[in-house]
Amino acid sequence: MQPASLLDIDARGVASLTLNRPEVHHAFDDQLIARLIDQLEEVRLTEARLLVLRSSGKSFSAGADLAWMQRMAQMSQAENLQDAQQLALLMERLDLLPCPTLCLVQGAAYGGAVGLIACCDVALASDQASLCLSEVKLGLAPAVISPYVLRAIGERALRRYALTAEVISATTAAELGLVHQVVAAADLEHKSEQLVQRLLNNGPKALQACKQLLRYVGDHPINATTQARTTACIAQLRVEEEGQAGLSAFFAKRPPPWQPGVCEEPHEETHEEARQKN
Repeated sequence: MQPASLLDIDARGVASLTLNRPEVHHAFDDQLIARLIDQLEEVRLTEARLLVLRSSGKSFSAGADLAWMQRMAQMSQAENLQDAQQLALLMERLDLLPCPTLCLVQGAAYGGAVGLIACCDVALASDQASLCLSEVKLGLAPAVISPYVLRAIGERALRRYALTAEVISATTAAELGLVHQVVAAADLEHKSEQLVQRLLNNGPKALQACKQLLRYVGDHPINATTQARTTACIAQLRVEEEGQAGLSAFFAKRPPPWQPGVCEEPHEETHEEARQKN
């Protein structure tokens, strides 16, 4: 029997976490949720450079496994609370993962799967993808995932799509901000590798610091405390080993040490460099 999810970390430090229950369209149950929680912790402990979340087969995820939901319907409220807390832990682990996260949505993503997409830093969708907050059709609500989806698309849009449970096309998902880009199905893997390379071109510690900082400024008003946090962040990064190496490499016009070779993208001339030429 194949495992419900697969984790592989390559020589570059790129972790690939693949949902692997195609026979049920990668639907969630308690065992898959527990396995994903453990695998995300493994990614964190191994200090992977980035995580790519994907699924095998035609669907991204059908949301909750019906057999699991049927079983939970026979359980007490306390048991259901404990079960929901595990799903909440999964979303939190993904959302707070220190390294950048990239989600590839190749097909249908329903219910809790929309939460996974919203928790990732970057989401790339096939033009054949479709999304749906389908919980109310079952007499339920997208409760656990709602904070993450709300952050991605805003309250007004969430009210519509959570209450109507209508299917969201890939194009509409991009307009809402739930995914960042829509590409042809045949180009999904190629485009994802381009994004992976873009992320690998950047300082690993800088990316982690950037994620942590953006999480803070997104939750706090612009005031003296926020200003102190942002200025301390850049001051610290400038004097740390990675920042020093990155600045030195930039001025010497050579790749920084975290890049295995010359960046495949052309060097983008800065305003200062253009001024010095003139």
